[in-house]
Amino acid sequence: MALTISVLSQKGGTGKTTAVRHIVEAFRLSGLRVLAIDLDPQGNLSDYFDIDPEADPTIGDVLTGRCQAADAIHDSVIPANLSLAEAEITLAGRIGRELTLRKAIEEVRNDYDVVVIDCPPALGLLTVNALVAADQALLSSEAQYFALQGVEQALEVIELARDTLNPGLEWLGVLFNISDMRTVHSREAYEALGEHVGDRLLTHTVRQSIAYAESAERAVPIFDYRPDLGVDYLLVAEELLSRLGMPDRAARIAEMIPAEARDEPAEPGPVEASPAAEPGPPLATAPAEEPGPAAEPPAPNSATASSNGINGHHAEEPAPPEAPASGDYRFRAR
Repeated sequence: MALTISVLSQKGGTGKTTAVRHIVEAFRLSGLRVLAIDLDPQGNLSDYFDIDPEADPTIGDVLTGRCQAADAIHDSVIPANLSLAEAEITLAGRIGRELTLRKAIEEVRNDYDVVVIDCPPALGLLTVNALVAADQALLSSEAQYFALQGVEQALEVIELARDTLNPGLEWLGVLFNISDMRTVHSREAYEALGEHVGDRLLTHTVRQSIAYAESAERAVPIFDYRPDLGVDYLLVAEELLSRLGMPDRAARIAEMIPAEARDEPAEPGPVEASPAAEPGPPLATAPAEEPGPAAEPPAPNSATASSNGINGHHAEEPAPPEAPASGDYRFRAR
C-alpha cells in the first residue's frame, strides 16, 4: 500500500505547490509510482502538471461521492478546481467528515508506491482530511517571519490530527523554500527555524528564482527548464527518501546529482547595504543678496520657545529609537 505524504503550509506563497510538483517529479525519476492529489481549490498543482482545466471528474467529485477515486485520475494526478470549495462546504455537514479523503483513496493506494497531497494554504477541513489520510506530514516554509509563525500553527494542527484521528501520523520535516542563503535575513531565519524544530529541518534548501514561475507558466518541471536549479530538488528528494527508509531510491537520485553540487557551500556574502548613490552635479545656489539693515530680533514667546528651544536656540532632536536586531524571530506560544 502506498505511503501517503501531505504537504502543508498555513501561509500562502511559501512555494508549497512548487515543492509538491518537483518532489513528485523527483520521486518518479527514482523509479517510484507516484500519485499526486491536488487538494487546493485554486488548482495550481493541476495547472503545473498541465492537466486540462476542463478535466472531469476531480477531487471534489470524489469527496462528495459522485465518483470513485480511480475515475478521477488523469495522468497520475487527481486534479482540483473551484468546485472543491463547494465540496468542502458540503462535507462540513457530514458525520465523520474528517475521514472522507482517507476512505476515498483507499482503493487506489495499492496501485502506487507514494501518494503526495498538496494541501490548501489554510488549516481548514480539507487540510485536516489530508492529515488524517496521511502517513507523513511535510511542512513548507520560507524565509519570512510570518511563514515561521505558520510553521508553529501547522504543527499544532498535526498534533491535533495525531491525537484525535490519526495516531500513526508522523512529521517528516520542514522544507525551507524560496531562500537566498547569501543574505543575512535568510540565514538567520534558517537558524531560528532550526533552533525551534531541530533536526526536523531539512538540510537542503531551495533557492529563490523567477525560473519557477516561468516553468509553471509553461507547465514544465524545473528539471527540464533550468536543470541547474533542479539540483536543489534532487538534493531535497534524496534527503526525503533517506528519511522515509528508501535508501535504494535515494541512491538513484544521488546518481543524478553533479559532484560540484555537493561541494561545501560558498562563504556567505557581506551584509546587504544600499549602494552608494553616484555623485550628482553640485546644487545651484541663489546669488547672495546685498546686505540690508539688520532687523530687530523678535521677542521670544511661548510658541518660539516651544519650537526652537530655550531662549530661541534650536534644541537637539531626540535620537531615533534603536531598530530591533536583525533576525529577531520568536515563536509565540499559542
